[in-house]
Amino acid sequence: MRTTLLHRSRAVSVLDYRCDAKPGESAFEERHGVSSVSYVRRGSFGYHARGASYELVAGATLVGHAGDEFHCTHEHHLAGDECLSLQFSEALVEELGGGLNTWRVGALPPLPSLMMLGELAQQTAEGHTQLGLDEVALAFAARFVRTVSGRREAPLRMTTRNRRQAVEAALFLEERADAPLSLEELAAMTGLSPFHFLRVFRRVLGVTPHQYLVHLRLRRAARLLSTDAPITRIAYDVGFGDLSNFVRTFRRAAGVSPRAFRKASRGDRKILQEKMVHTA
Repeated sequence: MRTTLLHRSRAVSVLDYRCDAKPGESAFEERHGVSSVSYVRRGSFGYHARGASYELVAGATLVGHAGDEFHCTHEHHLAGDECLSLQFSEALVEELGGGLNTWRVGALPPLPSLMMLGELAQQTAEGHTQLGLDEVALAFAARFVRTVSGRREAPLRMTTRNRRQAVEAALFLEERADAPLSLEELAAMTGLSPFHFLRVFRRVLGVTPHQYLVHLRLRRAARLLSTDAPITRIAYDVGFGDLSNFVRTFRRAAGVSPRAFRKASRGDRKILQEKMVHTA
């Protein structure tokens, strides 16, 4: 089993699991350290826990409950399997609700509502979206609880204090946009849980905290592209940790590459009129 840690905070961790076990290999007992939902990205395997057995294929969701023993078998797929595992603290599981029966459901078949969020999480892990992995993990968990329990999320009642908390967090992001900031750190500043803070911020400002952070970085990059600073240095100075991710994200927002944007800022009206104006 190859395991890659993609994100870790006190409330949410995201790991990439790639198993190359083959049919006939001995299964061994394991124990879930925390409660989790794992999106099966590829392959198939058997999951056995609490006397029940499940066959999981691509698009299915494995549900782990903290403390439960389990083992996996690999009888049907020669090339192994891959999962994106979203793991949650006990406090967050309690806040998400659903009760013990929800988190001990074992597995869910490939359901479109969860598959779409699973693919969104995978794309986010690969740097192809403007979302944060913790944000998508919380959305997946909330959708999972709603799907299994049938419980609808309570309407969010906004208060003057909530609005102030969201705006103050946005102002803090603006001051520190070039620094690595997690959803959990921002939530702690407001005294809210990460799950509740995410809902409040999105409701007040119309975007998630991570989306707003990316937008702030892109705005600063647009200003710096009017200078002679190297594009690579601009990418890192505004807070992007990877040049290719910066170029891809900038192109998605502006409709042109950073290099073309620089040309437009220096008077290339063809780029401005033909590419940027007509970007959807």
